[in-house]
Amino acid sequence: MDTLRFPIGSFEPVVPFSDEDREHFIQQIPEIIRTLRDAVEELGPERLHIPYREGGWSAAQIVHHMADNDMNAYFRFKRALTEDEPMGSSYRQDLWAELSDYKDVPIDNSLSLLEILHSRFSILLNGLNEDDFHRKLRTQVLGTITLDTALQRFVWHNRHHTAQIKSLLHHIED
Repeated sequence: MDTLRFPIGSFEPVVPFSDEDREHFIQQIPEIIRTLRDAVEELGPERLHIPYREGGWSAAQIVHHMADNDMNAYFRFKRALTEDEPMGSSYRQDLWAELSDYKDVPIDNSLSLLEILHSRFSILLNGLNEDDFHRKLRTQVLGTITLDTALQRFVWHNRHHTAQIKSLLHHIED
């Protein structure tokens, strides 16, 4: 496995997934933005546009991608709660990363968006019951998954990209 590309390893869902596991993952969501902000601040504005690895995105592109991805995840959750096994939308993240908003919008906009979105998402998740988390959605990457698995993937995805930004900091210092 490419440790630069996957600094925390690939996604491996927790099975079986208990009520305590679920609560643990939900409690991690507010920490995501704090950890991300700390990593970006430590990196500094002068290094935001340096790719974290050869052929990889810059820290700024990663932050904008995280905002886009988390909006999509939020909508997938809401659809799974109100529809029967909906197909989660997919998008060409590599092409989205080349659009003008990734280049011209300050990352503070995406950080603020993530903070607000994670607040809403936490409220939604805390209002669900166990049966809700057993609802399913279909994805092109993971196939049919429960919302329990989608929650784990959401937290992993954010930790994964934050670790990529942190790896840029260590790569530059070496």
